[in-house]
Amino acid sequence: MLSIFDIFKTGIGPSSSHTVGPMWAGHRFLNELEEKGILASISTIRVGLYGSLALTGVGHGTDKATLLGLAGYRPDTIDPDEAEQIFAQIKTNKKLKLPRQHAIAFDYDTHLIFHNGESLPEHPNGMRIFASDKNGVVIYYKSYLSIGGGFVVSADEFNQPGAVNSAEDSGQIPYPFRTAADLLDLCHEHNLTIAQLTFANEVARHNGDAALVNDKIDAIWAVMHACIERGLRMEGNLPVSGLKRRAATMHQKLTGNPEAMLMDHFAIMDWVTLFAMAVNEENACGGRVVTAPTNGAAGVIPAILAYYFVFSHLQACHPVYPDT
Repeated sequence: MLSIFDIFKTGIGPSSSHTVGPMWAGHRFLNELEEKGILASISTIRVGLYGSLALTGVGHGTDKATLLGLAGYRPDTIDPDEAEQIFAQIKTNKKLKLPRQHAIAFDYDTHLIFHNGESLPEHPNGMRIFASDKNGVVIYYKSYLSIGGGFVVSADEFNQPGAVNSAEDSGQIPYPFRTAADLLDLCHEHNLTIAQLTFANEVARHNGDAALVNDKIDAIWAVMHACIERGLRMEGNLPVSGLKRRAATMHQKLTGNPEAMLMDHFAIMDWVTLFAMAVNEENACGGRVVTAPTNGAAGVIPAILAYYFVFSHLQACHPVYPDT
């Protein structure tokens, strides 16, 4: 059973499988070195990317994400505007700064290898990380699999039941289910909506603290809202593809003639499309988004929520996207 905060989690673009997952893998490897008490003995780290992570790794920022994770950064807290600068410093200085100012040599061209055309046996999104001491002896290594939605498991965990566990498992949930049919049966049996049942499960996961659950839900919406707002302002071209960003121009057109828009009910769909486009362009630029449930679909749910917030919740057609 997964929490909604496992499904809707903050990360950076452009991909949950190729960016968010690899950053968590790098961060997890770093934590494992610390837990084993061998971090200070590490002189070199090498990374191998396999399958899809190798073939589309540069375009999806897999290399950048992995190194940021190894440097101690998390996809839910890193400043996207600083990520590229940190990555560039690692490549230029040929140094990877681990926690507690422990810097090691890292040559991007020789210590990070794209194994194009080669996949790990367990999954097409695979990576291997090796840590060596000053004599070049590998003293720890691990294979990780980015299985979608930002979830990462080790190769050893992949075939184990319950390999992907909820991060919010402190309480026993009252309404467990495995399928959509189970969910609907429980709703009918207990006379609950899907939202009510899900909220009850989350409150149980958080030791009965409903206020905490609401705060965490509000935090998810705050990231979505900020992503839309930023996407409506930013101009220029998307990385890699070089395509021109369109959301800002579309926003200006929609707000340029509010009287006409108020008379056109179909314009609401233009706004929903705009909201989704703003998020998708931010995602493509490596901005902060919410996996919903993946980065590829990150614009859909924020667009629906923004529609409710602007048009339904305010009980009027509001031509300018609110700042609060």
